[in-house]
Amino acid sequence: MRWVSMATGRGRQLQPPWRGLMARPPPLGGDGSARGRAGKAAGGLGFRTGRGVRLVAGCAALGHRARLDELCGKSCTGCSVSLDGLPSEILLKILSYLDAVALLCAGCVNRRFYHLANDNFIWIRIYSTAFSPKRSNWKVNSVEKTAVSMNSLSVGDKEAGYWKKEYITKQIASVKAALARVLKPLHPYTGLPVKTKEALRISGLGWVIILKENSGKEHILEHVDLSFNDSSVTAMWYGKDWPRLVTLSTLDLCGVTPVFLNRSQTPMKNGPRWHSLIAKYNLSHLTESTMLGCDRLIRIFCLHPGLVVGLWKREEELAFVMANLHFHHLVERSTLGSAAIPYELPPHTPLSDDSPECGLSGYQLHVDMHSGGVFCLCGTFRNLSTSKGYIENEYMKLSVISFKNSTEHLPLIGKVGLSWKTNIFDGCIKSCSVMDLTLLEEYGKPFWCFSSPVCMRPSPGPSDGPAFLGETYRVDYADAEGRVHLELVWIEETGEYFIVSLALYLRVAKINHWFGTKY
Repeated sequence: MRWVSMATGRGRQLQPPWRGLMARPPPLGGDGSARGRAGKAAGGLGFRTGRGVRLVAGCAALGHRARLDELCGKSCTGCSVSLDGLPSEILLKILSYLDAVALLCAGCVNRRFYHLANDNFIWIRIYSTAFSPKRSNWKVNSVEKTAVSMNSLSVGDKEAGYWKKEYITKQIASVKAALARVLKPLHPYTGLPVKTKEALRISGLGWVIILKENSGKEHILEHVDLSFNDSSVTAMWYGKDWPRLVTLSTLDLCGVTPVFLNRSQTPMKNGPRWHSLIAKYNLSHLTESTMLGCDRLIRIFCLHPGLVVGLWKREEELAFVMANLHFHHLVERSTLGSAAIPYELPPHTPLSDDSPECGLSGYQLHVDMHSGGVFCLCGTFRNLSTSKGYIENEYMKLSVISFKNSTEHLPLIGKVGLSWKTNIFDGCIKSCSVMDLTLLEEYGKPFWCFSSPVCMRPSPGPSDGPAFLGETYRVDYADAEGRVHLELVWIEETGEYFIVSLALYLRVAKINHWFGTKY
């Protein structure tokens, strides 16, 4: 057996001690001058070379092997050496060659390795290398010189693991600062960060779902596919080894980021990562909830916020999971929470409303409808306003497209359908789509944002509007902050849908909380 130092490859190869002894046998006479005579004696007594080489041990070599076997207490062919059996001093020397990621992994082996991997002298070297001040006019010290130059007494006085915690804390803080700089520029139409995709790349952010069984067993699945849209990202999970639906209780959607980030390398999936809970969903009564749509193979169900669960029609088992994530605070929600508690936005300071008696004014709406990277609607509406007279049933209506104004009516481009795929099959569920909505208030800040699947359903048509030549449909969405109502007409001659009405219903409690008003 041969042991090799981990991760960096800079440590020497560790071999069992009996191999070193056999490679360089001690002199039979007991002093250095006897080595040559012993070699001659061995050569004269038993070593033969030539064609069909055969090595026969001489009496001196056999005697040495016998004494070694007696020392080991068993035959050398059964000898083994484990890292855990080495003295702590040697293990600390080996661990000092590892980087931060490998050192954290080594600390997960057992309790002894955990305490050894917390050594402050090892971590202060890593800390000083990563965060030592940059000097251009002076020669930078090596890692060893920098560590020695620090106050050794303060290192020894700190509790075990102090410098490891300091290093991890500062690494996370540096990543947060870099992300804040990237996310600072905002898009003029959506009010969202322009460089969200770059921020996701810098942070190494990904998403997982954790399926929890009633027995407590967990299944952690990495996202298989990502699709970036103008104001959202869609993550997909599919495969062959889904657990049975009847055994599942909940589904946790989490963002995962590497604890230590090296921008020059692709993040390691097996390295230490931070989980941030985004949402928790109940799967116990999934099939009893309202079905969003279906085709010949799949039925899909929607779980708020923004989750689509596809079930095979025949087996009633999981086929795929799709999460629709709006860009608004996505990086914060995916990185700043914990594995058990979602990230909470900082407390909102109410903005001053110059004319509360006039209602809402100067609002801007950006809405998309898409699936599989194909958009059927992408529209921006500016200078939206409403008055206090449109408050009804704790909602304030904000009209975007009116029945009576035909110049505002818009067509949907192409076919409407929600695309899905698995390892073997793919398809498209008609009349379903993903809606991304971003509403900016008068100061240009996001007031209401969501990304969720929606479905067109037959409608009797508007009672207070003109009569349309064609079948009418509606799209409805609702959450804790508001509702969306969309009316469409199918024009048979042109084979397309026209939006003839679009209205937002904002919850009055949200408006009062945002502006400090008392509607």
